Amino acid sequence: MTKSEFAISQPWRTDTAGPQRWIFSHVRRNWPIVLVIVAGAAGNAMLAAAIPIFTGRAFDAVTGADPDLSKLLLPCLLLVGSQMIRSSLQLGRNFGSEVLGQRLERDSRRELYGELLGKSMGFHDMNATGEVMARATNDVRELALMMAPGLNLVIGSGIFLIMPIIVAPRYHPSLVVVPVLFAIGYMISMWFYLRSLRPVTAAVRSSFGQMNARLTEAVEGIETVKGAAQEDREIAIFEHNAARVRDAIVSQARVEARFLPLLLLAVATGLAFGQALYLYGQGTITVGTLAAYIGLISLFDFPVFTSLFAYSQVASGLSSARRILELVRAQAVVDRNEAGYAEPMHGALRFDHVRFQYDLAGADEVAPSLVDVSFTLEAGQTLALVGQTGAGKS
Repeated sequence: MTKSEFAISQPWRTDTAGPQRWIFSHVRRNWPIVLVIVAGAAGNAMLAAAIPIFTGRAFDAVTGADPDLSKLLLPCLLLVGSQMIRSSLQLGRNFGSEVLGQRLERDSRRELYGELLGKSMGFHDMNATGEVMARATNDVRELALMMAPGLNLVIGSGIFLIMPIIVAPRYHPSLVVVPVLFAIGYMISMWFYLRSLRPVTAAVRSSFGQMNARLTEAVEGIETVKGAAQEDREIAIFEHNAARVRDAIVSQARVEARFLPLLLLAVATGLAFGQALYLYGQGTITVGTLAAYIGLISLFDFPVFTSLFAYSQVASGLSSARRILELVRAQAVVDRNEAGYAEPMHGALRFDHVRFQYDLAGADEVAPSLVDVSFTLEAGQTLALVGQTGAGKS
């Protein structure tokens, strides 16, 4: 339970122990949408596997010992029907993931704004406005992108990964070897890839927040910057911060360029084709089986190519969630003090011909800061000191 000067009630409670648990506590409230996404992803993968299966049947109908073109009708009808159903499932899956992403963005922003309103003025004084706004806008937006297309593609690609393992043995038991080896190699390489990706995505989000914070301060105090003739200095600072953002993005691109599953896919495709040709040469499988098997291996294209950007998006979303939680969990200096004394305000504050002058050592004469100031503040009234940065309000 974090301290705050006042609390804004939310219709839900979230687990702020870590970014993964915090995101899960938001997502689980929308479990029907999650079921739609998983069902759509599973249906999409299974019906995608139907394409090489029916294509193989069509090959066997044409290239068999007794070719019969009339046997092409049923595989063609099944192929068209399965893909129509697949398109409907894919539409529902994409729609559900987009709705889930927008809800996560909305609810996380609402929670963050409520926490920021409860923070003390000391908290806001110690945190740059631009950095806070970067987390409340850009980082919150990254959560929606993490869901759609990020996790949407990750879930779909994961199911695509197991379909060749399930279907290939029905043609010949040995045909499962290459898909299993590829799946193992893919998971190991992705583990190392994500471990390398986490620090660079965090650096991208952090450097962008720092650049945004400094730029916001410079724009808000532009009169002070110009009055002190510090334009060149602020330009140099902005260029330095922008270069840090650029370098962080380039570092992320270098990690993504060393994406090993692309190499594993090429090797697996070659091995699978060679094994299938060998079995065909031995008379163990037919041409249709060979075509169907190569089509099943091509299903690995989807998880490999989507992983290039889907996992990067998920890693960026987790880094953003971590930055948001730093604000949510920050302790306020002043608590609500619910058991404290609470009564209507009484009395008044009065300045009667007040004069104030700084006593500076070594100065012959200093102009007074206040001369003949008189006012009265009754209970409940507010006095505002208004002026640009550097005008002397303090």
